[in-house]
Amino acid sequence: MAKAQTADRFDSAGARRVMRKRDYMADFSGQMALGLMANLVGQLSYFYTDKVGLATLSVGVVMAVSKVIDAVTDVIAGNIIDHSKGGDHKYNKWMGAQAIPAAITVLLMFTVPIQAGQGAAVAYALITNLLLSAVFYTFIATPFSAIMVVRTRSLAERGSMGLIRAVGNYGAGMIISIITVPVTSMLGGTQSAWIKYGAVLALAVLLLFGICWNNNRKAKYACDYADDNGGAAEEEESPVPFKEAIVMLFKNKYWLIVLAFNLITAITSAVAASGGTYYCRWIFGNETLVGMIGAAGLLATIIGFAVSQPMISKLGVKKTISVSLLGAALFAGIRCFAPTNFIVYVITSLLGSFIQIPMMSLYGVLTAMTVDYNEWKYDRKMVAMSGGAIGFGNKVGNGLGALVLMIFLTIGGYDATLEAATTSMTWSIYAFSNFMPVVINLVMFFIFRGFDLEEKLPQMRAEVTARKAGGSAQ
Repeated sequence: MAKAQTADRFDSAGARRVMRKRDYMADFSGQMALGLMANLVGQLSYFYTDKVGLATLSVGVVMAVSKVIDAVTDVIAGNIIDHSKGGDHKYNKWMGAQAIPAAITVLLMFTVPIQAGQGAAVAYALITNLLLSAVFYTFIATPFSAIMVVRTRSLAERGSMGLIRAVGNYGAGMIISIITVPVTSMLGGTQSAWIKYGAVLALAVLLLFGICWNNNRKAKYACDYADDNGGAAEEEESPVPFKEAIVMLFKNKYWLIVLAFNLITAITSAVAASGGTYYCRWIFGNETLVGMIGAAGLLATIIGFAVSQPMISKLGVKKTISVSLLGAALFAGIRCFAPTNFIVYVITSLLGSFIQIPMMSLYGVLTAMTVDYNEWKYDRKMVAMSGGAIGFGNKVGNGLGALVLMIFLTIGGYDATLEAATTSMTWSIYAFSNFMPVVINLVMFFIFRGFDLEEKLPQMRAEVTARKAGGSAQ
């Protein structure tokens, strides 16, 4: 019996299993807290314009500037965290240090002093946005991403963590989108109502981060097992200068593939998030249909998450992503041949979302694999720097997605005052909704064919362990 229990501590590739059920729940809590913060920002444009009274153009400038700066700070944060002390456990300490100020800032987001005038209110909105997104969110999300890498070396456990995190992030988004307007309306619909709502969210964020931090504080990481580190406890990694770290990352072809993957999928996700409304209004003649499609999409998403783990376990990382990319291209391609058929649109949209959910669970796993490659090639993991730079790709991708959508509409001569879409408007909507996903998913499929790291990792890890053992012997 004891032998069986010991065998259960290792995955099929021989990597030690260190995660427990409470570790996964704590990881879920941390991701949900981050998801609440991120999705809250998405509700602010409506709050600023309709509840506070800020000028629409000013709101656009605030959101654009904060997003650009937010993206840049990901790389900076990664370098700072990598240069800090504390071994692999330092990442959890960074999370703990930011939790309270992050929660306070969530509340402050809603206390915009409009009484002081437009200038002061806009400045306040910009500062609080920067504090929440570019500072506290970044300095929590970057080490949180790194924890997946250092917590366990088992690809199976990393895959489970990725799935749990995807569920937590999506769940947070659903909570924010479903309850925000009804709850604030129930409380009076005024700025004061939103401040009360913000206070509850702030407490939730603090509690969720507290659960995650406290569990990680007590947990054992992969580095805590001496036999996984060449017979000795893992030493503090010497910091890599910023410029040198950037050069190393750009020489890591796997990191470049993941960077491109995150950037491009972020662009397509941003276009899809807004594109559905245009499709329903101008192609089907009823913009409210997008709500019905979204509700149906919730069921598809739940089923997608349910099958993600079995699919990843059966196919592995690379094949799962290949199936997701080809599937998404196929369903978008079907729409190209019947663009005005509502049933076809709904079914292909739902199946396209469903087939890509397993891929969503692997973003963190892919980043962790590139970090393992860094260690093998350079003897430096650069954990936070690797994740921070890829986070930069995500945020830039979201911004580019909005730009790409506007470019397509501009080329099509978009005019919102018309009763019906012109031919050029119609084809511009087809282009970003149907044609572009086919091209992008196929391009990413061929790019990802060069990602052969999954099968190489066991041998690379063995070589790293042998190097460490040799160094310890000397």
